[in-house]
Amino acid sequence: MGMPSGTELLLIFGIIVLLFGAKKIPDLAKGVGKGIKNFKNEMKDDAPEEVASNEATKKVEGGEAATADAHKETEKQA
Repeated sequence: MGMPSGTELLLIFGIIVLLFGAKKIPDLAKGVGKGIKNFKNEMKDDAPEEVASNEATKKVEGGEAATADAHKETEKQA
């Protein structure tokens, strides 16, 4: 199942015009465009936060391990 041919696209477009009317189509296109733009922006905003939180988790885990090692050495000396 590939891309629709030219006649199929015209038929789909004709049905859309009948359902929504010619005046509503530009408004629908603007709404779809804004939705896609907002979705892309949210995806870009979420990606750096995940990377930053992963790095912070690694630092915390590494710090806890170093602290535990320091406590062990202190106990051995005592």
